[in-house]
Amino acid sequence: MDLFYQLPLVLQLLIKALLVVAVLMGLCLYGSLAERKVSAWIQGRPGPNRTAIPWIAAIPLVGRFLQRLGIFQPLADGGKFLLKEEPIPGHVRWFYFNLAPVLALIPALCTVVVVPFGEYLDAAGARVPLILANLDLGILFLFAIASLGVYSTILAGWSSNSKYPFLSSVRASAQLVSYELSMSLSVLPLFLIVNGPGSDGTLSLISVVHWQAETAGGAAWFLLVAPLSAFIYLVSLFAETNRLPFDMPEGEAELVGGFHTEYGAFKFGLLMTAEYAHLFVGSGVFAVLFLGGWQPLPGITWDKLAAWTALPLDAGLLGALLAVLTFLAKVVSLVFVFMWVRWTVPRFRYDQVMRIGWQNLLPLALVNLVAYTIGIAFLAN
Repeated sequence: MDLFYQLPLVLQLLIKALLVVAVLMGLCLYGSLAERKVSAWIQGRPGPNRTAIPWIAAIPLVGRFLQRLGIFQPLADGGKFLLKEEPIPGHVRWFYFNLAPVLALIPALCTVVVVPFGEYLDAAGARVPLILANLDLGILFLFAIASLGVYSTILAGWSSNSKYPFLSSVRASAQLVSYELSMSLSVLPLFLIVNGPGSDGTLSLISVVHWQAETAGGAAWFLLVAPLSAFIYLVSLFAETNRLPFDMPEGEAELVGGFHTEYGAFKFGLLMTAEYAHLFVGSGVFAVLFLGGWQPLPGITWDKLAAWTALPLDAGLLGALLAVLTFLAKVVSLVFVFMWVRWTVPRFRYDQVMRIGWQNLLPLALVNLVAYTIGIAFLAN
């Protein structure tokens, strides 16, 4: 790891950016497979298990096992989206119609730069965070950029010049406004706690992880300290990522397919990749804010495990690898919850979605913020 940080800064940033984007795109690619496998498991069927690469499938035992898992299916899907004929309807607004899928990926790829996914101790004993851009205003940058994702949905629906996609884009904008406020208010108590009286103010996501690891012996994950904030944020995250039961922009029974009705082939693949990218990044942010980030368990940090075992579990390449794997395990577990909910909870009606956002979740977020503000002020005195 120390050799890496001896490279020129530009080269370091380029390598880290390529690695993070490659991992994110790989997760998005296999997110589609996971979605289909989870739905098959819930519905009592095998799911994708036929696609295979001949020379790998010919390997005794291993090849057949990988084929049954459906490991090769995303490769076939990607090739199909890339090579499939892509007719463009004559009634669309051509420039904006082609621009929307490209814009869909930009917010997800930009927000991931401020999400910390691990850290390790260098040779000097200093903590080195694994993050592309350690911004002091990380959470503000995250919310500002993530909220721009709806513009691609609006642009796709409007430029399709068709009734159902346009209705989908209107729904998407209304849903974003309804739940963005609740999501923002839900994290304010966390930063009020982290930035206690007399401390240097910061909105960095790394500071949130450090507080959870260093307070009360590492047992104070915000999922336990602020469970109502976690609940509000999670529900808002379902709405922000357009996942069931909040998939108003993609209600097949009402809108044919939603904002992407007129899209096909590679452009449709880009829109779906962006959706999964938002899902994985959103799950990563939830893990950082409420699940201790890369720390393994409440009350058990990598520092403690290193002290108990006398092994460098928090230092060097081993420490960085363990931190990243722990973080990814939490993200994948959260994504599984999203998929589980999709195939078990029925879709809300549009009026129910608006009522939950404005009449239930927003007042609850305000009460939660006021309660924690009063509590922090009382404890400070």
